[in-house]
Amino acid sequence: MTTPEPLSPVSRTALSVALVRAYESSRPDALFRDPYAMAFVRASGMPLPTSGPAGEFARRLVLHGVIRTRFYDDRLVEAADGRTGITQVVVLGAGLDTRAHRLPWQPGTRLFEVDLAPVLAFKQRVLDERGAVPRCERATVAADLVHDDWAGGLVQAGLGPERPTAWLAEGLLVYLTEQEAAHLLSAVGGLSAPGSVLLLEQGRDVTTTPREDALAAMTDLWKGGLGPGTGSWLARDGWSVRLSDLAAVSAGYGRPSGPAAGSGFLTAERTG
Repeated sequence: MTTPEPLSPVSRTALSVALVRAYESSRPDALFRDPYAMAFVRASGMPLPTSGPAGEFARRLVLHGVIRTRFYDDRLVEAADGRTGITQVVVLGAGLDTRAHRLPWQPGTRLFEVDLAPVLAFKQRVLDERGAVPRCERATVAADLVHDDWAGGLVQAGLGPERPTAWLAEGLLVYLTEQEAAHLLSAVGGLSAPGSVLLLEQGRDVTTTPREDALAAMTDLWKGGLGPGTGSWLARDGWSVRLSDLAAVSAGYGRPSGPAAGSGFLTAERTG
């Protein structure tokens, strides 16, 4: 990305996510439309691939990214549909996420995006160039989720911890250590009133990650987070957790994924 400040390697992975969303958006049977994804890729100067992913693991990751995007789209809109009492949405490690601009939010919804300042600045520049207008009230919080007081920044930006919140941690925890992931989720819990919802991946054992050269710049950054024990950790911390199996979700969207043992999405509701 071309920004006044250099981006971290983890931040640059947001471009790969944008590329996946751009290509999915171009399909006639797209599961979602992100009209800004390709604009991010082009503005960054990232070379466009001339063919699809060659390796099996790469193809699985692309499909996972597509299904994950649609699944979280649906769950967030459901969580803030006007009947749950949730009017606050927080996207942690927002990257180049444009849900504030492309999802049908209820009136009064406020969406907070938390990420590093250079990422937010790049994204805002591209959105401004495209004349993008958010479909809800949008606030950004520039912070490092590991080293900064991002929770305090959210409250200062207007988040009300006494009211339920819908949280999204999409593709985030895998880039954190176990201790960092636990610390982040503890902070989320401390800001979450009963009825809050948290969306994230089930977690994986990154020691079994297949090695593909084309993916190394991303997978070499994976630290594993809480791994397959993410759901159990949340249950102990006051969340009621439901697992949605990737294969079942994919089939429901008309994109059968085949078997993917231990892979899926967690929907956690704050109970205490």
